[in-house]
Amino acid sequence: MKQLFILLGGLIFLGGCSETAKKNESQKELMRLKEPVSIKEPEFFLNFNLDSFTVEKALVQSGQTLGNLLYDKGFDTKQIYRITRRIDSFFKVKNLKAGQELYWILKQKDTLEPVFMVLKENDAFYRIFSLDTVEKPFYKEYHIPLTEKEKEISLKIKNSLFADLEKEGLSPVLALKLSDIYAWTVDFFHLKKNDGFKAVYNDVYADTTYMGVGEIKAAVFYHYGDTLYAFRYEFDTLNHLYDYFDEKGRTLRKQFLKSPIKFGRISSRYSMRRYVKIYGRIKPHLGTDFAAPIGTPIMATADGVVVKAAYTRGNGNYVKIRHNSTYSTQYLHMRSFAKGIKPGVRVRQGQVIGYVGMTGYTTGPHVCYRFWKNGKQVDPFKQKLPEAKSLDSALLGDYFRFIEPLKRQLDSIPL
Repeated sequence: MKQLFILLGGLIFLGGCSETAKKNESQKELMRLKEPVSIKEPEFFLNFNLDSFTVEKALVQSGQTLGNLLYDKGFDTKQIYRITRRIDSFFKVKNLKAGQELYWILKQKDTLEPVFMVLKENDAFYRIFSLDTVEKPFYKEYHIPLTEKEKEISLKIKNSLFADLEKEGLSPVLALKLSDIYAWTVDFFHLKKNDGFKAVYNDVYADTTYMGVGEIKAAVFYHYGDTLYAFRYEFDTLNHLYDYFDEKGRTLRKQFLKSPIKFGRISSRYSMRRYVKIYGRIKPHLGTDFAAPIGTPIMATADGVVVKAAYTRGNGNYVKIRHNSTYSTQYLHMRSFAKGIKPGVRVRQGQVIGYVGMTGYTTGPHVCYRFWKNGKQVDPFKQKLPEAKSLDSALLGDYFRFIEPLKRQLDSIPL
């Protein structure tokens, strides 16, 4: 893998050097490294020739801007304006995140003068800035090439998907990805003991650093006696569009998600006779309550247009979406709306529209999900909802050839 000194060498020569011999000499010093070390190591900058340079590691604080950071390092307002204006054409400096790691490369003299700033986006992606205020500050991105390793997994559910994955030492991201794939077909709030799944997926690495779970190539979920296959297939190679389909080429998607939140529990179902503690009497409950911690993202269960994003004493903050002439949904007791959610805005299935709260008449944090069909509130779990479009028949031959070895691989994995 390329080493950091190669990167910084390129940065110096491409970025434009000062004409003074003094600055040329300092730039040459910067390239005089000790034994090169992989960029993945957290303290890789310590391999500079520290007779001429030193390194300071810092974290971006909440509310801190690039201007604040530069000011704290002794740059005056004119210099800060020059640097931020030029860097902003490459990188939106307002996108600094609290807790983000950065490194100052400082020239040692009477006062430590920063000559480079390195911003870490993740273990595989670094942004490097020259802080020369005379010449145009140079900006370069450094990406460590990512590699993928195929993995197989087989798991029976004993407690919950998250807990069982954690017990096996596996990433909880697998649970999130599976919940996305099977959001329309698996009731993750009511997994039964001995439900289970098998999957073929990729782990992603930057050199030897584990970066996380990549794509799930194929999976099969055993749920309530059903065997649910899912194969990732790119049906539009020109635009790199893909989806998950079953063994017969049918989409796994329905027009509506089963739940407006990814994980939680149903604390109260649709009922015409329910004792409501807050009112102290029996009355109809025309919604389904999903209990979840405050701040949990709430998703639109289908494409549609926001018709209400408002507050009432009973509903608290709520959003109502019209999906078509037949169906509408409503989401109650939000802590707050997601950015940009207002009447007239079109939203997509799975888009975050707000966050779980306790506004309105409620005794605990949850989202009350209400569902209308032809103007009447109904129980969504008892409706036969339409499916999204399946795979085009012209692609079925290619699809069946594509999934044949994947299905064989899945079937050979013991559960």
